[in-house]
Amino acid sequence: MIIRCDNCSVSLQLDESKIPSGNFTVRCPRCQNMLRVQKDASGKGLSTVQQLQASQPAPASPDGKAEFAAKESGFQINSALKSLMSALATDKGALDKDTEESAKPRRVLLCLGARLDETAKILADAGYKVYIAQTPAQANERLRDGKTEILIFSPDFAPELGGAAIIMQKANAMYSSERRRLYLISLEDTGATMSAHDAFLRNLNLVVNTNDLPQLPMILNRAISDFNDLYNYFNKANGLMPI
Repeated sequence: MIIRCDNCSVSLQLDESKIPSGNFTVRCPRCQNMLRVQKDASGKGLSTVQQLQASQPAPASPDGKAEFAAKESGFQINSALKSLMSALATDKGALDKDTEESAKPRRVLLCLGARLDETAKILADAGYKVYIAQTPAQANERLRDGKTEILIFSPDFAPELGGAAIIMQKANAMYSSERRRLYLISLEDTGATMSAHDAFLRNLNLVVNTNDLPQLPMILNRAISDFNDLYNYFNKANGLMPI
């Protein structure tokens, strides 16, 4: 049987005689990611092609597409005009990268269970580009493009695949340069919203209680603004845009 790691994409050849009955887990020797191998109705493992089909990037939510496109277009036009005016005013060719954070459209990946539809609608209505992952593999493929700025997950994400644990494993394995560009949020029933201590201990950027879900856009605006202030000089020194 050949399986494909959804974290580092390496293909692994497994000895059929040593494979247990039913679904099982195996550790990737390259990246140490725990792979959960599923079998089809006949008891055979999924083919490499089937695994690739199951690992497509998380698709965009149909909600809010027009709003995001309009906001992104307006942001690009305003950014270009500001840069042009700045270059003309200072008689320099360098473009000014400073833009208002509130005008920047953001991309968010949702790895949620029961609260998925509600959260997707709230964020889409607020102008976010929303991607929805049904499996950890879809989430990983979406993260590969490097354009996802926010990831929101919950403990009940793909529980049969250990979804929440895999998301945290992925985040903990990131290089610091990658991790700084991903704002990681846990949406849960027990945590205290915006508890910095709780978030720090768990390598999160933010904790949001489900009771505060209707105020999620406001919470994100404040929390991400604080995050960008923290890394303001670092981002400028490295030529990076704020999240």
